[in-house]
Amino acid sequence: MGLSSTTISLLLLSLLMFGVLGNAQLSSDFYSKSCPNVTTIARRLIQRASRSDVRLTAKVMRLHFHDCFVNGCDGSVLLDAAPADGVEGEKEAFQNAGSLDGFKVIDDIKAALENVCPGVVSCADILAIAAEISVSLAGGPSWDVLLGRRDGRKANRGDAVAALPLGPDSMEILTSKFSIHNLDTTDLVALSGAHTFGKVQCGVITNRLHNFSGNNGQSDPSIEPKFLRTLRRKCPQGRSLTARVNLDPTSSDSFDNDYFKNLQNNRGVIESDQILFSSKGAPTVSLVNRFAKSQRKFYKAFAKSMIKMGNVRILTGTDGEIRRDCRRVN
Repeated sequence: MGLSSTTISLLLLSLLMFGVLGNAQLSSDFYSKSCPNVTTIARRLIQRASRSDVRLTAKVMRLHFHDCFVNGCDGSVLLDAAPADGVEGEKEAFQNAGSLDGFKVIDDIKAALENVCPGVVSCADILAIAAEISVSLAGGPSWDVLLGRRDGRKANRGDAVAALPLGPDSMEILTSKFSIHNLDTTDLVALSGAHTFGKVQCGVITNRLHNFSGNNGQSDPSIEPKFLRTLRRKCPQGRSLTARVNLDPTSSDSFDNDYFKNLQNNRGVIESDQILFSSKGAPTVSLVNRFAKSQRKFYKAFAKSMIKMGNVRILTGTDGEIRRDCRRVN
């Protein structure tokens, strides 16, 4: 289910009151003296972990997105629930529960960094670094990761439910969830392109396949018929909602522009992906066509949007803290 326009408007007002973007300037050489090997250490551990889990890069990329979209890029998505510390835990939000993963490699990176430069590198920055490394390892673009974030001390499950996109979100709601963070239509389409790798649980798409718009037995008419049969076979009605299907059936573990080509052929797996192309007259359609035609243009836009997203409501200076353990506040 999606959010009403009224709910979105109230959330937008609330976020604007507290400031959407961090005011302080991040820099790519923030740790050049205090922890110069931070990226090398993170890359080594992600490479090692991805050898036994081909989906790891997609998981880590998703962690950074789900962190930044909920009260900014403050590492709150990593916190375990701890009510006594004011931490509800975003991991239990509907969009995260049972599907968000990749926490162990972030823990491993943090532990390794604490050994060589204790109390220096924030968990929020580790997520930003790990996301860039993961996209690059999967064949995608690289970019200069801006650093200097500090970690938040709270996490709010309700905020996560309200802020994170949902499969059935309309174009209006989806656009609103991005614009709240000063992310425009190009950012929406480019960042959605991260669905070029990874998997999605059947529970996210089951209504689209079997109960579209509340009509039992009906499916979303925008799905290409042959692809619909494939999806229904992999996610049969009444069966496991935690089974997973590839977000990109063409090249599921590679970061490329096949995602946009799939949308052109009405083979988008999630409804909120396909509407980027199937919404007649929407500005997203031309962007899908542009990125499907040119992987170079997609990569350039994606890198730019990742830098922009990574600056959402950041904590710097003396705000927040540098956690010793990414799963709990100090």
